[in-house]
Amino acid sequence: MNPRFRTGLVLAEVVLLGCTASFAQSSGEAIYKEKCVNCHGSNGLANSGISKMMKVKPITDPEVKKLTEPGMIQLTRDGVGKMQAYKGELTETQIKDSVDYFRTFLK
Repeated sequence: MNPRFRTGLVLAEVVLLGCTASFAQSSGEAIYKEKCVNCHGSNGLANSGISKMMKVKPITDPEVKKLTEPGMIQLTRDGVGKMQAYKGELTETQIKDSVDYFRTFLK
């Protein structure tokens, strides 16, 4: 096999692997990790120092559990309490995807 061809083949495999790895994480998960995890925690339990300081309720709190998906989307879009509004910073799809990911912690 030609060394140049082999190098090209290896590069193609590396690129394909990189693309596959980037799709392993959902967009909602990526957005949550970027925008939400500091206050809501990696598992929605809001157990960090900043969470406690800002009085963020965990996913297990009855008030949070009873929120519907549309209600959570509205709170994320418009902000609530000390939580900033993400309208204009995230698209409606990104907001919905991040809420959907957050709701996986309810299970």
